[in-house]
Amino acid sequence: MNPLMERARHLERRAFLGAGGLQLGALAMGMLGAKTQAAVTGQVHHPLPGFPHHKPTAKALIYLHMNGAPSQIDTWDYKPKLEEYFNQDLPPSVQGGQRLSTMTSGQQRFPVAPSKFKFTRSGKCGRWVNSELLPHTARMVDDIAVVKTAFTHAINHDPACTFVMTGSEVPGKACIGSWLAYGLGSDCEDLPAFVVLTPRFPSDSNGQALFTRMWSSGFLPTRFHGVALRGTGDPVLYIRNPDGVSRYDRKAMLEALRKLNELEFSQLGDPEIQTRIAQYEMSFRMQASVPDLVDISKEPKHILDLYGKDVTTSGTFAHSALMARKLVERGVRVVQLFHRGWDQHGSLPYQLGNQCRDTDQPCAALLMDLKQRGLLDETLVVWGGEFGRTVYSQGALSRDNYGRDHHPRNFSVWLAGGGIKGGIEHGETDDFSYNIVKNPVHINDLNATILHCLGIDHQRFTFKFQGLEQRLTGVEEQRVIKDLLA
Repeated sequence: MNPLMERARHLERRAFLGAGGLQLGALAMGMLGAKTQAAVTGQVHHPLPGFPHHKPTAKALIYLHMNGAPSQIDTWDYKPKLEEYFNQDLPPSVQGGQRLSTMTSGQQRFPVAPSKFKFTRSGKCGRWVNSELLPHTARMVDDIAVVKTAFTHAINHDPACTFVMTGSEVPGKACIGSWLAYGLGSDCEDLPAFVVLTPRFPSDSNGQALFTRMWSSGFLPTRFHGVALRGTGDPVLYIRNPDGVSRYDRKAMLEALRKLNELEFSQLGDPEIQTRIAQYEMSFRMQASVPDLVDISKEPKHILDLYGKDVTTSGTFAHSALMARKLVERGVRVVQLFHRGWDQHGSLPYQLGNQCRDTDQPCAALLMDLKQRGLLDETLVVWGGEFGRTVYSQGALSRDNYGRDHHPRNFSVWLAGGGIKGGIEHGETDDFSYNIVKNPVHINDLNATILHCLGIDHQRFTFKFQGLEQRLTGVEEQRVIKDLLA
């Protein structure tokens, strides 16, 4: 975003009249509908003109990102023939000269490592799934569409995660949550449109670093940056007023600060000043809404039991999954939940088991909870990592122990709710889960499909920056995966 261009835009006569008309309209609607003061003063961001482009099948997005890259071979991509190749070198014809990471490029051998876990057919659809590691999610497969052929260009975690979330490996782009908050606005007046949760993960896992660019607004106005709720202590720092400061005092202080900021904006025209005003107002409203949000004492016991024993411990994945449901229930547009520790270069069976025990029941519970409340039909849930894992073992190999390196050529993602056709799988890989043989799905095909479910044509959703009409899905041709749509 260029502040000078934004200032010029605000000073244009047409923009001035348009903004004035919108403000008067908002005031009239606020008076007629007895809206809150926040709505009357225009603090809630409404959809851009002309949005959504078509009737959406989802109103909200919950993105469950398993940071570190879950092994598709040990979860969703069942390859029974691998048993015949145990400890044999991966055929050169399969590897095909594809690039390797520095972690295995020096290995003398690339021994095939079949999954040690048991797969069974689950649900009415008969989906093959690792029922040892994912017994709870296995019961929800009739609501899930599994994409077995997602692929990426990145081979290391940071650029790959950046690619998944922003549609580009280059830092500085806006993430999908910010795009949706910018285009569609919010149905919630006292919580941000875009909320991020970063729960704890098993302590003996290999946890990759998370960077705020995963939930950054990039070149979009910063008011669309994701708001991260903390798992321990106050969910938002300084959410409480200091001793001796009443809510009335806080409001009076913010009112005086707003007038000063408006004076500064009239002199400088910097759009970030407006962001600052909106953020202070949102923070004030969050002082009342967040404590009630994180209070789960009113949740029925059968709901808490659904999420598992860790749900009452703040900062756990189970607690965060419940928070995700509560957030979309209140009208939050996008919730991103990042769970780290899925980078298993060694001791994969042990570490993957820990990760799945931490997440399997809460993921299934989230789907069941949304479904029984009638929210799954209007909430799109996405689960996946940043790339896949190799069929060959990194380091030593035995029947019960192995590791897997990064594999960008194919990995598994699942989607549910919000206009997605449940009980299906899309795409197919070879017998080694190493190459795609049918229906490849680029990361930005997936992003285009997510936008489509929320009523947005990805080709028409642009923001001018650095002389280009930027898109979440990039400048190359991408497509909506229509086979996934109900």
